[in-house]
Amino acid sequence: MSTQSYKTTRKILLGQDNNALVILFAVNALVFVLINFIKIVYYLSDFPIEFFYKQILDWFTLPAVTDTMFYRPWTLLTHMFTHYSIWHLISTLLWLWAFGYVLQDLAGNNKLIPIYLYGGFVGGLVFILVNNVFPGLERNISTTAPLLGGGAAVMAVAVATTTLAPDYRIFPLINGGIPLWVLALIFVAIDFATLASGNGGIGAAHIAGAAIGFLFVKQLQKGKDWGAWMTQFVQWLDDLFSPEKKHQQKNGEKHFYRATRKPYEKIANVTQQKLDAILDKINQHGYSFLTDEEKAFLHRASSEEDL
Repeated sequence: MSTQSYKTTRKILLGQDNNALVILFAVNALVFVLINFIKIVYYLSDFPIEFFYKQILDWFTLPAVTDTMFYRPWTLLTHMFTHYSIWHLISTLLWLWAFGYVLQDLAGNNKLIPIYLYGGFVGGLVFILVNNVFPGLERNISTTAPLLGGGAAVMAVAVATTTLAPDYRIFPLINGGIPLWVLALIFVAIDFATLASGNGGIGAAHIAGAAIGFLFVKQLQKGKDWGAWMTQFVQWLDDLFSPEKKHQQKNGEKHFYRATRKPYEKIANVTQQKLDAILDKINQHGYSFLTDEEKAFLHRASSEEDL
């Protein structure tokens, strides 16, 4: 069964404790609310708005000047969650939802956050590098606007999702659905159109994010999960503060593109218990981790529902 025809009756729920998409939404929204609350305090206190930029916002955004960045190394992380404009935030979250939802559906909950963080981090490094290497940008580096927002991070998610399943179809009621690569093309076109008059370093950061998303999936298809150490670290922290809830190590799990097992010819009866177990596995690890037998079982269950 191809990824574009895959469907499930159980989606990742908003209240699910391991929903990476909701976690990213929450962090971006909380940082936005915090920054704008402080801005309101400055405004009500009748301080010049320049004080807010220098004393608050500059400590969240990534500066192009290396000397300044060395005093604020945490901005390599915080800049990708910092949005000053409500429209900037809404744009980031809408595109993140469009691609992140599909990525979670196909690859599970533990790939989205690593891709987002890798894209934002590498994008930040490239932003600093480009502004300090190219003479045309270095000449005006003192007046270069800092990097903020999840642009590079969301670009990584978009390209990773498209690389994983370019023919995945959205809006199936519109002439059989729109291929995911078309949505990705629209996103990239809009993104770079808005950057046409901006800093070239920001455009380079977004290109770097796209490259990271592509490489992440290509390595994943070779069996190398760049985000595994993040998942293990989070599980270690969870076990540390919740000793009663230990994470069990799962052995023998294979990627669908590395599996050598052939589908069973014997057709088993569709049972709700087995269907629930397969859907739980999809929610935790993604459709790509199902065995050929499980995919065939899910296809039969889907066919019976259509009858």
